[in-house]
Amino acid sequence: MYKPKILVVEDDPAITNLIRTTLDTQEYQYHTAKNGASAMLDAVSYNADVIILDLGLPDMDGVEIIHKIRGWSNVPIIVVSARSEDSDKVEALDAGADDYLTKPFSIDELLARLRVALRRSRAEESSAQVSSVYHNGELSIDYAAGCVYMNGAEIHLTPMEYKLLCVLAKNTGKVLTHNYILKEVWGSALASDTPSLRVFMATLRKKIEKTPSEPQYIQTHIGVGYRMIRQ
Repeated sequence: MYKPKILVVEDDPAITNLIRTTLDTQEYQYHTAKNGASAMLDAVSYNADVIILDLGLPDMDGVEIIHKIRGWSNVPIIVVSARSEDSDKVEALDAGADDYLTKPFSIDELLARLRVALRRSRAEESSAQVSSVYHNGELSIDYAAGCVYMNGAEIHLTPMEYKLLCVLAKNTGKVLTHNYILKEVWGSALASDTPSLRVFMATLRKKIEKTPSEPQYIQTHIGVGYRMIRQ
């Protein structure tokens, strides 16, 4: 049975321990970060189902983190902060947070907000999977037929190119790390497979990009991975 993954971004040890204990009782998986820099790295690499975020971090304001994450991911973000002014809540929610809890908070309420966020995320995933055809600009993928089209014309992809494109498409807007893609496409995350990933990515781009050197669909995040851009 899959256990949801929670990223906890909090610099107060007491609050961190409280949240960790709470998550343990519900058998959630979790990872913790104490500052903004670590949070940004973990947001990319951990692939959390929900992020619990404090705004008052030592090196970066939480609202800035929300803005940055929303540049590439729709992962639910629950703010847990001592800032209680309505203006603070509006600022965080306008930046892209999904929910806002003020410290001190009720453990039962935090768990309830987590359940709501997870249900919403699963509903969005299910809705995306119901459709058998993916559309993004001139790119279309007919999952049922296993066919890919650019501007209505079918293009031929090798089986590996097709798997790679589907993984990117089903995670549109999210930065996927090299390791994540290797596991999904190759079934392992061996460093020796990374050159193969780059080769297949180059050949895929030649087939779907008008100008492969200036890609519109597949964006490279140097040292991290790739992202399918919504057109």
